[in-house]
Amino acid sequence: MMRRSKLEMYIDILKVLAHRGPLKLTHIMYKANVNCSVLKQYLEFLIKQNLVEERTVGKRRVVYAITQRGITVLKYFRELKQVLPIVEESRNRTPIPY
Repeated sequence: MMRRSKLEMYIDILKVLAHRGPLKLTHIMYKANVNCSVLKQYLEFLIKQNLVEERTVGKRRVVYAITQRGITVLKYFRELKQVLPIVEESRNRTPIPY
């Protein structure tokens, strides 16, 4: 299996939060298949971009939720993938030896 690009990881996290969220850190970790330290960095970035928000539930429990802007970005990304199936294709092709 090929390693996911940073973009794919961001999109996977957004997808998980769109379909299952709001979620705790550990739940995102398992569902998006990202390790904890990497996930924290990625969530920080997504929060800075206003794609994800941190919410406090009850006294201390922190959960992460996708924002309206995050949902919009996810929608555009889906549309882009339909327009550009070439991107997937070229990644799956075996490199030509020179």
